[in-house]
Amino acid sequence: MPGRELVGLRVAITAFFALDGFIFSGWVVRIPDIKHQTHASAGALGLALLGVSAGAVLTMMLTGRLCRRYGSHPVTVVWMVVLALSVALPPLTHSAPALGAVLLIFGAAYGGVNVSFNAAAVDLVAAVRRPIMPSFHAAFSLGGMVGAGVGGLVAGFLSPTRHLLGITVLGLLVTAVAGRSLLRHEPPVPPVDNRVPAAGGTGRAARVAGRWLVVGFGLVALCDAYGEGAMADWGALHLKQDLTASAGTAAAGYACFALAMTAGRLSGTALLGRLGRARTVIAGGAVAAAGMLLGSLAPSVWVALAGFAITGLGLANIFPVAIERAGALAGASGVAIASTLGYGGMLLGPPMIGFMADWFSLSTALTSVAALAAVAALIGVATRRALNG
Repeated sequence: MPGRELVGLRVAITAFFALDGFIFSGWVVRIPDIKHQTHASAGALGLALLGVSAGAVLTMMLTGRLCRRYGSHPVTVVWMVVLALSVALPPLTHSAPALGAVLLIFGAAYGGVNVSFNAAAVDLVAAVRRPIMPSFHAAFSLGGMVGAGVGGLVAGFLSPTRHLLGITVLGLLVTAVAGRSLLRHEPPVPPVDNRVPAAGGTGRAARVAGRWLVVGFGLVALCDAYGEGAMADWGALHLKQDLTASAGTAAAGYACFALAMTAGRLSGTALLGRLGRARTVIAGGAVAAAGMLLGSLAPSVWVALAGFAITGLGLANIFPVAIERAGALAGASGVAIASTLGYGGMLLGPPMIGFMADWFSLSTALTSVAALAAVAALIGVATRRALNG
């Protein structure tokens, strides 16, 4: 495929990543309004929100098979259309069960599109032979930050119905434009087929070893996503409850983490080119572990904020590398397995932190993020040959 077409595909896939983050964050900032509208208790809302997770888990593995049969490009376009349409549904509900039902559709589309556009990105990374995967995930982070910012600005004068309907219209327009680049071309064929077992050989034992490597990369993604979920749900509370920060300063905790993660992903291609995948994962896990120990055990707010930022920098490129290597080994199926495990980590993090906070303390519970970051680094050491593939 000519270089100009590869650039066009990169722009289109980047647009889908950014749109995904924008749509999801647009929904998230309106959750308090939807809760009020549905008259849901905190418990009922929590059960309804499980619809997003359940829908995503149900479709991630299915989407891997769909990508193998129909190709990642058309599957990405179809799932993004469903995602854009479904984000307008929550404001139309008036009970927690109805909200849970529409969030099941939204979650299914969110999980599906995450697998399919990551599979498309893996094909493009293999074709250009440059470590550009972090740039796509940086686009997701930037889209999420913009979506949250816009949502905060319009929340005062736009109802959730109008706001989310506007996101639907914008999502369909971006999909129509970016989707043309995807549907015009087949996924690029890499110069050398990377989808072979990295353990050496071509027999059954090598294939089994390859599958275990994919699971290992999925566990790396899980360790990373566990930290992201924990920081999103518990970081601000730690600052306010344990370090008596003001509400505004506590809210800045996640902002520091998210900004550092975005900056880390924007510089990820250069970092991977300099260090390689294995050293990036190993160093990232070690940095994140040190940062989270600092953030969770800090004696003051400002030291904790610095720890959160260091954690974001450390975690930034672990997930993109894990997904890319799983896809390089096993195609869309590898992406689906690693994404499912990674998403499971994001689901596992917040409740596990809550349980541990009840047993011990919140600051102690947050050290589990450091522990899993260290586990990601250790898996990186054990799989460094396959990571550098």
